[in-house]
Formats: sequence, C-alpha cells, structure tokens
Amino acid sequence: MANSARNQPGTQRKSAQQEPNALDNLMALYERNKKVISTATTIVLVVIVGYFAYIKLYKGPADEKAATALSIPQQYFAADSLDMALNGDGKNPGFIKIGKKYDGTAAGNLAHYYEGLCYLKKGDFKNAIKALKEFDGKGTAVGNLAAGVLGQAYMESGDNAHAIESFKKATADKDDGLVTPMYLYQLGLAYVAANNVNEAKATFKRIRDEYPKSIQARDMDKELARLGELN
Repeated sequence: MANSARNQPGTQRKSAQQEPNALDNLMALYERNKKVISTATTIVLVVIVGYFAYIKLYKGPADEKAATALSIPQQYFAADSLDMALNGDGKNPGFIKIGKKYDGTAAGNLAHYYEGLCYLKKGDFKNAIKALKEFDGKGTAVGNLAAGVLGQAYMESGDNAHAIESFKKATADKDDGLVTPMYLYQLGLAYVAANNVNEAKATFKRIRDEYPKSIQARDMDKELARLGELN
C-alpha cells in the first residue's frame, strides 16, 4: 500500500535510531529490579539483551566479512583445487576455518556445505558427513541439494539406512524438476542396496510417471526391468 509504514521516507532511519534505546531501556530495567527479579526472569532478560547486542554489534559486520572471505575458497573449489579450498592458501582462509570463525553467519554456514562437497570429492566420506551435518539448510537455496549430497556420502560409506533418510529429505519438493528426480534415482538405488525391491520399484515409477521430462526418466524402464518389473 502506498501509505504503509515501510514505504514512508525515513521509516528505516527512525527504527535504527530506536534500536539502541530499546537496548538501553532493557539494561535500565534490569538495574532497577536486579535485587527482586527471579533467576528465570533474569536469564530471559540477559538473553534478550545479548540478542540485541549480537545483532547490532556483531552479526551485521561478521556476515559481510564472512561473505568476502568465502569468495576466495569458492574460486579454488571451482578450479578443483580442493586442498586450498579446504585449508586456505596461506594468506586466505579455507572453508574449514571460515566455518569455525564465522559460525552463526550465512556464509559461515555455507562454508560447511562446501567443506562437505570437498571431502566428498576427495573420497573422505567420514569428514564429508561431519561437515554436511553441521550445515543448516533450512531457508537456504541449497537445502535439498545438501541433503542429497549427505545421502551420497552415507551411500559411499555403506550406511544405506541414513542414505535413504537423507535422500527422502532431498526429494521433499515435488515441484523441483531438477533436484528431486536426481535424488529420487539415488533413493531408488539406496533401496536396491538395502534389498528393498518394492520401494525401489515404486521410486523408479515415480520418476518415470511424475518427471517424464527429466534426464533420469529415460532409463527408468531399464531399471525397472532389472528389478523384474516389465510394465
């Protein structure tokens, strides 16, 4: 709407000016009542004060620094220089250090995903699983993709049960015509490896029937034939 608060000039500037006052008011409230406030209430108050301080004094600058730092190992990853992508080049940190140093930032979180990809490509499935489990894909563009990569790491390490669980998460978005059929195929293979033929058949049929234009759909009749399904 034209006269909504977010479209009025100066609204963001006013909010930014009020933020320190909110923090000051919380601190003043605590000082006035610290002798009578219960332990539980004190803990809640400290958490709120800490949150304000974190957002204002740390998270913004840290996000920017982390994003800048992440760009260098991303270039090494693109060039398939996995060791430098992981560990840095002596001057710039790699994904491992960025994930630890900037923990809590979007770029620090993404560093865990890249770290897992690097280890997977290097054949170090144990560390790939560890890094990918540290990545929080919720609300990110690569959440389902990361779940699929984790499933691959589990498959390579022989853990079919966890692979199936991860591939199910990776295929949660039925409207994704690229990632979902790709990892449905991996899910079918995981079922085969776990000797669950019926689930494998059902999964391959899903690809054939629900994603007929996908690359994976081309081979589904062959995969089903191998499992004794000729229809």
